[in-house]
Amino acid sequence: MADDATFEKFKGCAVEVLQVSPDAIVPEASFADDLDADSLDLVELVMALEEAFDITVEEDEIENVSTVGEAYTLITSKL
Repeated sequence: MADDATFEKFKGCAVEVLQVSPDAIVPEASFADDLDADSLDLVELVMALEEAFDITVEEDEIENVSTVGEAYTLITSKL
């Protein structure tokens, strides 16, 4: 993982959008299985992350993202 401040910012977005405990946002957490997030939740999360980090994520880039760690890696690759 990249630096702690970046992950905390990412985690803040995830907690707000997904309405889960901050403790649930760990790299190995599955959006579907562990966080009970559906595809609409993920789209909302991506929009929040795009705004928070001032980046753009294409729709096809999130198709294969299933865990917090994968999403975080995608976001940090654009910073």
